[in-house]
Amino acid sequence: MLDTRRGTSSATLHRLGIATLVANIVVVVTGGAVRLTGSGLGCPTWPRCTDESFVAHGALGAHGVIEFGNRLLTFALAAIAVATWVAAMRSAPARRSVQVLATGLALGVPAQALLGGMTVLTDLNPWVVSGHLLLSLAMIGLSVLFLRRLTEGDRLPVPAVPAPIGWLVRGTFVAAWLVFYAGTVVTGSGPHAGDADAPRTGLDPASVSQMHADLVFLLVGLTIGCNLALRAARAPGGAVSAATWLLALEVVQGAVGLVQYATNLPVVLVGLHLMGAALISACAAWLLVSVRLRT
Repeated sequence: MLDTRRGTSSATLHRLGIATLVANIVVVVTGGAVRLTGSGLGCPTWPRCTDESFVAHGALGAHGVIEFGNRLLTFALAAIAVATWVAAMRSAPARRSVQVLATGLALGVPAQALLGGMTVLTDLNPWVVSGHLLLSLAMIGLSVLFLRRLTEGDRLPVPAVPAPIGWLVRGTFVAAWLVFYAGTVVTGSGPHAGDADAPRTGLDPASVSQMHADLVFLLVGLTIGCNLALRAARAPGGAVSAATWLLALEVVQGAVGLVQYATNLPVVLVGLHLMGAALISACAAWLLVSVRLRT
């Protein structure tokens, strides 16, 4: 796709941006699958899989295959990130904002790999695992911002909304990230640690789950407010669509969360809940970048 004789086309760069977003969402889902199958220490060390080999072998069983397969996905993500970076650097005309974002996405891949290595070297310490997931969710948001910059162009500013609505949107974004963090704390206090011997936070699962639920109610309320305010202000269609999709995802995510809690956290529902978090991260970022404060 990258013609060495001329600059990268906007269509190619947009396709690579979509691939980057999808790849980062897939990494969240597959990382969750590693934990939910108890394969977090399928490769017991890092960067090698074992002290003797970089690849999994038969003695490690299915857990080794699953964990090693997830590590291989990092190379696919890195290839997409590098291709996106090269395309952004060669885009014509050159756009500094796009190049900076592409650089951030490219640097995020080794950061994810290093933090993933730390989770293994610390025997799946729940606080380190939490940071690994949050970084992946942040990469999803950055991918959305990258796509937005490609779409809007340098001479098409993000439509302005009245300051109170702009701050409401920002508050909603912050609330979403509070929910994400609280969700990782809930996970760190409950089952599905990734390995039978992995440490837990020691926090009461019921208490942290209630905290998480309270933050979800706050997020849903703020998102409803965004929907009403953006429509009342006749905000651009993109902002209204983002708010609508965000609310719809939150409703579905909340329903999945309630069912999984009531049914003792079956792995399928936990996996769906994790995918929902990735999609909400993308949609919250979409809403944030769809408006700016009116001056």
